[in-house]
Amino acid sequence: MTRRWWFSHKLMGLVVAIALLLTMRPIVAMAEPGVVNYTLTDLTGRNFENAQLAGTSLAAAEVRDANFQGADLSGTILTKAKFIRTNLSGADLSESFADRVEFTGSDLTNALITDALMTSSTFAEATITGADFSYTIIDRFQVKSLCERADGVNPVTGVSTRESLGCDA
Repeated sequence: MTRRWWFSHKLMGLVVAIALLLTMRPIVAMAEPGVVNYTLTDLTGRNFENAQLAGTSLAAAEVRDANFQGADLSGTILTKAKFIRTNLSGADLSESFADRVEFTGSDLTNALITDALMTSSTFAEATITGADFSYTIIDRFQVKSLCERADGVNPVTGVSTRESLGCDA
């Protein structure tokens, strides 16, 4: 019985991994020629205010004290990146793949974080006023933590942060 349970869970994990890879193919394909790849780079203190970075990869990038205010980061790959004390206010992170990303102390005020995958990501001390997390997959523990400080309404979508996270009334 235990072996069957173990096998079925391993098989389910494989199915989920394949589904994620197939889902990510369009995101990777969206990157246009000439788009800079910031994978494994140190972007500490850099200014990307209002930058058009859709489809870019910032996987495993070190992004401390940087400015991405109003930047278009839609469809980006952020896996294992460290956004520490980064200004992401008003940024568009929709449809991004942000597995195991650290947003510690970052400003996500009025950010669009819709239809994204943010599993195993952390938001310790992040400001999330007015952020829209609609249809984003976030670990239950993180959602609970975010709901403790969720407030405001996103000025673009009109959706409240609490509603987008599915917080209790």
